[in-house]
Amino acid sequence: MRNFEKSVKLNNVCYDIRGPVMDEANRMIRAGEDVLKLNIGNPAPFGFRAPDELIKTMTNNLVDTEGYSDSKGLVSAREAIIKYDSKKGIDGVSIDDVYTGNGVSELITLSMQGLLDYGDEILVPAPDYPLWTASVTLAGGTAVHYICDEEQDWYPDIDDIRKKITPRTKGIVVINPNNPTGALYPKDILIDIVNLAEAHDLIIFADEIYDRLVMDGEKHVSIASLTNGLCITFNGLSKSHLIAGYRVGWMSISGNKKNAKGYIEGINLLSSMRLCSNVPAQSLIAPALDITAETDTLIQPGGRVYEQREFIYNAINDIPGLSAVKPKAAFYIFPKIDTEMFGIVNDEKFAYDILKEKKILFTHGGGFHWEVPDHFRIVYLPEMDVLKDAAERIRDFLSNYRQEGVFV
Repeated sequence: MRNFEKSVKLNNVCYDIRGPVMDEANRMIRAGEDVLKLNIGNPAPFGFRAPDELIKTMTNNLVDTEGYSDSKGLVSAREAIIKYDSKKGIDGVSIDDVYTGNGVSELITLSMQGLLDYGDEILVPAPDYPLWTASVTLAGGTAVHYICDEEQDWYPDIDDIRKKITPRTKGIVVINPNNPTGALYPKDILIDIVNLAEAHDLIIFADEIYDRLVMDGEKHVSIASLTNGLCITFNGLSKSHLIAGYRVGWMSISGNKKNAKGYIEGINLLSSMRLCSNVPAQSLIAPALDITAETDTLIQPGGRVYEQREFIYNAINDIPGLSAVKPKAAFYIFPKIDTEMFGIVNDEKFAYDILKEKKILFTHGGGFHWEVPDHFRIVYLPEMDVLKDAAERIRDFLSNYRQEGVFV
């Protein structure tokens, strides 16, 4: 009989946020074990709730959103996105330049499929959100990872970007605020990236899903506001409005579109093929972008996200063998492990070992295309008492850990 194997297009695709370590965690849970999940930025399981006003709005809109919308989305939603872009300093976005999606993830994949031919290259940060690398690869392209420098608050290494631009490079991905590091890029770094992109005719793909979750009085600068070149900006409500399960995302195209007519035709075709995104969820975009108070409360001193960020940063740096740069945005911290102290040569095995012994699940640094086995990502969304328990488990685990054996 014929064997059916996975597509060869998946050979270089990984998504270890939901990979083999998580598979083992799910097996443990099915066996009745309690596993503390610190691996996915999903607010709902940790007691975060969407604003009541949004729930009421969606309920009231259900009868009027039973049919398909335009493939790009409701006019009211796209007009609200244009208004939001304008507030961020992004000019020249028309109603036809905005596309709603079932979350940003769908649109990332769509944007890569519409652009890339076999052998084309896209510059992607390391560490990255792994969907970007996966989407580039599935579209037939090659993800070339540029380094973000931990010694410089995880900012992109401009010299490394410059060295990795080739005649096959079509674009550069900028994840700001960053997942998994929580870094927020200053304006001068963004200008340096813009200058490289404009000099080499590169499209900028700006992942800004966390732009409303910035702490310490810092301000997010949208890279699209700094360039006249072609830029595609991705955003959504999953994180800022705590409705990840509703799948509400969008992308907007700004800058010089004259030489991108063919690419935009491809995007339009792919957008039409999936008919439209979730229409009830689209109906929340306009009202949601006027609701900021509840998010602002979470990220101010005394707010839950802020205080949990403070705790986990201090707790990690207090554990011998661990250190971390303080995140300025989002829900994540990316600690560094002293690999010599613990004999670590495989960070995925480290994640597996602590899962088995302490029943804590997090994602190893390699899952974010960080090549050195010396980092892991913690999601600090759980309530404070859970984070305190997690910190103590990690401390206890590392007090006598020495990596042995091979991870299979």
